[in-house]
Amino acid sequence: MAMIRTLFRHLQRFRRDHRGTTLVETALILPLMVPLSAGVFEFGNLIHDKLLMEAGLSDGARFAARCNSKMYTDSGLAAIDCADIATNIAVFGNVGGTGNPRIKGWLKAGGTSNNATVTIAASASCHDAVVAGVTEYRSTTAQVCIVRATGAYPYSGIGMLSLLNIGPITLNGFHEERLIRF
Repeated sequence: MAMIRTLFRHLQRFRRDHRGTTLVETALILPLMVPLSAGVFEFGNLIHDKLLMEAGLSDGARFAARCNSKMYTDSGLAAIDCADIATNIAVFGNVGGTGNPRIKGWLKAGGTSNNATVTIAASASCHDAVVAGVTEYRSTTAQVCIVRATGAYPYSGIGMLSLLNIGPITLNGFHEERLIRF
């Protein structure tokens, strides 16, 4: 009987003593919180890179939609390649294609940017403004042509996702603008 009374006394004292409870709670929660936090940071980085890529494609398509190389040659200036300049704007953020790309790793080895392409008024991208008497596109011309910027970015920041056996992720994007050319 004394042994049971001693055991109950120790259990009562153990129940009232709160020292070490924080350590136990931390030991239980930490294995869940660390991967969850790392996953949130990884996903945020992935979304950030996707937004940078889409902003670049939008800028490149916007430039290409307004670029007019004929205007340069008619003025006696050297001809420019609007698609190449638009690709430089999409990848680097400048017309010269110098400096670091908007997203680290958007270039292939050797410095070529064939992960981003700007197509200006391809034959399949021109549509009749009026079809069978119905106005499809509001335009002052008979045809409306589209500029399309496409890009692919191999996301290489896979840290947390590789622990889950999720392989490389390729982010794809595109942006279309109506060809304007002043």
